[in-house]
Amino acid sequence: MSDTVLLCCCSCPDAASAQALAEALVGERLAACVNRVPGIRSTYRWQGAVTTADEELLLLKTTAGRFEALKARLLQLHPYELPELIAVPVEFAHTAYLDWVRQTVGG
Repeated sequence: MSDTVLLCCCSCPDAASAQALAEALVGERLAACVNRVPGIRSTYRWQGAVTTADEELLLLKTTAGRFEALKARLLQLHPYELPELIAVPVEFAHTAYLDWVRQTVGG
């Protein structure tokens, strides 16, 4: 369903790129809210090597109907060659909050 609320995760290399993404996605009504979680440390395999990096995690709230537009814009703006973007449907939440997310992103 297009009005299903999604919680999306995306890591960023630094505070500046995280803030720029958050402002653009909320400003363009692709996300109702973006929480920035600084100070995460990620370990991952990239181009054949194990890498560890300091990152900032974004928690984005949107709807299934706005996800493809959010994804396209995030991929356009993100500094990583292969940005993380994971979306999970919100099954249980405060109904009034879910309604606010839907109204804010318009779909």
